Amino acid sequence: MWAVAKRIFLFAVVNILILVTLSIAFSVVTSAFGISMGTEQTIWLWYAVLGFGGAFISLAMSRQMAKWMMGVQIIDPTTNDPGQRRLVEMVHNLARQARLPAMPEVGIYDSPEVNAFATGPTKARALVAVSTGLLHRMDQDAVEGVLGHEVAHIANGDMVTMTLLQGLINTMVLIVARIISGIIASNVDERGRDAIRLVTFYALQIVLSLLGSLVVSYFSRLREYRADAGGARLAGRDRMLAGLKSLRDVYGHVDESQQALATLKISGHASSFLALFSTHPPLEERIRRLEAYSV
Repeated sequence: MWAVAKRIFLFAVVNILILVTLSIAFSVVTSAFGISMGTEQTIWLWYAVLGFGGAFISLAMSRQMAKWMMGVQIIDPTTNDPGQRRLVEMVHNLARQARLPAMPEVGIYDSPEVNAFATGPTKARALVAVSTGLLHRMDQDAVEGVLGHEVAHIANGDMVTMTLLQGLINTMVLIVARIISGIIASNVDERGRDAIRLVTFYALQIVLSLLGSLVVSYFSRLREYRADAGGARLAGRDRMLAGLKSLRDVYGHVDESQQALATLKISGHASSFLALFSTHPPLEERIRRLEAYSV
């Protein structure tokens, strides 16, 4: 199960760890040096700095973390391998159509799953990676459609947009965790009040961050529809539909116990509570909307 969902959960976990680490460091420094934050408004301002800072640190690390976690091998644009060269040229042609300021890195990772993703801190420092499973199970038109979708994510600035949303969620998590932990601590014995407040504060950050990921996932699903439309403009609607239908052919036959996990990948399958954490909408709905879309 971890192998299937690790990329999606990786960035959520990294964000939570960074947020909690920054929060702990902030508390230690202010306590050690006797720094007074003054009013609640000042503290909330600092929480905004921590919240958005944590999100942008996650973004800055995203490309390298993807390479490390997924085992992505970057393709040399001058490679003599005809298949790899064709893949690079396809991505670069799409990037030129999208008027990206720089060509994305193109990579392959060894996995039987049919998947692809784009990541990176800016439009000029992006990565597009595809699995070997996708290359083996899709024809060239379908591959180009999927790549058009990923390049559209970069052109639409989705990484930065979702990072700003994550920063807002992080800030709200810190503020709400502080308010609730303060209320809980005020109802316990004074001798253990500070310890209870700290433990509750950090525990609430983790719980509230997981709940906040529901909001992030919802907006991510909306961005997927926009990337489908962008992929249709760049690669052609027929190719974009070919990519989505190829994914449906692969993931349309998974059993009920696997469908929720499928929502965590490029495919998207509506099933159970885990679907709320899906970053991608159901494939049937994506195909229906794209068929009705006028390029």
